[in-house]
Amino acid sequence: MLKLIFLVLCVLSIQAHGQPSSVYGPKEFKVENKWTAIVAAYAPEIKAINRAMSKIDHAQITETVQIRGVKYQIGRYKDEPIIIFTTGISVPNAAMTMQMALDYFPIDRVVMMGIAGGINPEFSPGDIAVPERWYFHDESVYVNPNLNSGGKSGNTYVLPDYYEQALKTYHARLKTDPNAPNYSNFGYLHPEEMSVIKQGWDTPKQMPYFRATPELIKLTKQAVAQVSPIKMPSGKPIKIKIGGNGVTGSVFVDNAEYRHWLQQVYQAQVSEMESAAVGQVCFVNDVDWVIIRSVSDLAGGQQGKNVENVFDGIASGTGTKLMLGLLDQIVEQQNM
Repeated sequence: MLKLIFLVLCVLSIQAHGQPSSVYGPKEFKVENKWTAIVAAYAPEIKAINRAMSKIDHAQITETVQIRGVKYQIGRYKDEPIIIFTTGISVPNAAMTMQMALDYFPIDRVVMMGIAGGINPEFSPGDIAVPERWYFHDESVYVNPNLNSGGKSGNTYVLPDYYEQALKTYHARLKTDPNAPNYSNFGYLHPEEMSVIKQGWDTPKQMPYFRATPELIKLTKQAVAQVSPIKMPSGKPIKIKIGGNGVTGSVFVDNAEYRHWLQQVYQAQVSEMESAAVGQVCFVNDVDWVIIRSVSDLAGGQQGKNVENVFDGIASGTGTKLMLGLLDQIVEQQNM
């Protein structure tokens, strides 16, 4: 009896001093067939998904649960398990909600669908982008002008030492990585990179971008070839571009000059407020992911007032059609 008590005390002592224990951390799911998460950021997007699902015989929602204020719809799509939820708008909400979902549910792939501002001048509302890489465009340092250069600031700024050193690393990377941003400032705003830590890494690493899962990009291309032509309500066919870059920030971009800067620095197709955060969380958790973005506005490239509120529902509808085609491809691959 004394030996048993001693062993229990030893176990409790180990747990108390920070050693690995089953009582800490998120649940580890022993599920053979893990789930596909279908994710959107806000109301018009999730409404388009739910409306489309309700019209499909092989799509069912069997349970709805709410955790920490987030509603999760659990069900099946062609007998494959799915979970549908809304992240909330902008980077902090997307990161928080995505990590919560991975902690609470047995998810092994994420398909996000939503709207975005079109940065590529070829895009019109309703067109679809599925970028391979996602960048944070507003991770940056705001600096003072250099007032000691002959009394005029010109285009020079007083950069912190750490940032001058970081710029050398960024510029050196351009020689080996064709997808690295071509960093330049936008006035006093000087871009920098997210520092990321992951299991197995001794120290954080700066990440210029997060890459969507190649297999899901491939399946998306197959979906484009299989789905019926996607059109606007007017009957106008939409463009679908798979590949290239998307940018994320806690900023609703509606400025022509900044839009042009995003083209120059990131070669961006679209801009929005959640995708890179979702990509970072999936990257750190080793979860497959891809993001479909349908253009709702031109991010400041338009004449006059932004029309996002006019096209958000329509753009969500075009994006949902491609998303369903991708789900079909995922199910087909799972059953091979």
